[in-house]
Amino acid sequence: MNLIYDYTKEELIEFIKPKFRVKQVINWLYKKYVTDFDDMKNLPKDLKDNLKTNFEINTIDIATIQEASDGTKKYLFKLHDGHSVEAVLLKMKERKEEDGKVLKQERYTICLSSQVGCKVGCSFCFTAKGGFIRDLTAGEIVYQVVAIKRDNNIPENRSLNLVFMGMGEPLDNFDNVAKSIEIFSDLDCLAISPRRQTISTSGITPKIKKLGEMNLGVHVAISLHAVDDTLRQELIPMNKAYNIESIIEAIKNYPIDNRKKVMFEYLVIKDLNDDLESAKKLVKLLNGLKAKVNLILFNPHEGSQYARPESKRVKNFQEYLLSKGLLCTIRESKGIDIDAACGQLREKELQNA
Repeated sequence: MNLIYDYTKEELIEFIKPKFRVKQVINWLYKKYVTDFDDMKNLPKDLKDNLKTNFEINTIDIATIQEASDGTKKYLFKLHDGHSVEAVLLKMKERKEEDGKVLKQERYTICLSSQVGCKVGCSFCFTAKGGFIRDLTAGEIVYQVVAIKRDNNIPENRSLNLVFMGMGEPLDNFDNVAKSIEIFSDLDCLAISPRRQTISTSGITPKIKKLGEMNLGVHVAISLHAVDDTLRQELIPMNKAYNIESIIEAIKNYPIDNRKKVMFEYLVIKDLNDDLESAKKLVKLLNGLKAKVNLILFNPHEGSQYARPESKRVKNFQEYLLSKGLLCTIRESKGIDIDAACGQLREKELQNA
């Protein structure tokens, strides 16, 4: 049995006749968020029976939801084979004037998983603890968004941002991630502009190049975390194969929207990479690139050898970068009062099983 979310609109045209019925099916799936083919009221019975014979809508269940005091929600999804993955809904609250007029609507960002576990093995990452199990299919990636929109009653026309920044290395599951981007972007499906989709990668250089050649319109964020190969190899063992120089070279050739910059994620770890000398090296490393640096304070988890940096040192780091003309933000901590680090909720569930 095939998960219907695994299929693009063009692929469904091969199965569903006449052609105009495809848009009706897609409307029920991606706009109305139905979980049963029988709920597709405007379809004839024989078509619904055919769909039930050949496809499944719901092979993924929400096993657990944790909600933080700031409104962040973390989802644990149980897959058809018993494995599980996580996704996170981040909310930016709406802003109002004194008279109640809305200045800025509530905004949503969903952090998606692309694999069960991960092969990269970053020393700071909780997901790495469980090792790599398998890739997610395109439909399993897409369904995370559908399920979260349904659970939060997010209207089909409300825009949201997607970040491939959950469990797994997205570019290590290249074909399925690329296919999910096609489904997300389709105006008849979820209609999420590629400009609102970001792939966060540890830096698989050939795949960055391949993604650029496909020119899907999505943004990339590079998980840099260090300014020299020695430290980066300690943090991200894959750096031995794809070092900093190769990543910078790949980014120089990546097609970038003129209005955007390439994001470099920099995980700030106490007494390891939070000093001004590292800040100086970072400015030099990114010189000449349309770059933005996102400083992320390390989120401690059980068994970690690393510690959260002092806010003052992170602020000094940011101020130095800004003084040199390098755009830099400090990511606001979200969901810190729940199992916020990727893989924590899944590991807790496995321990309790």
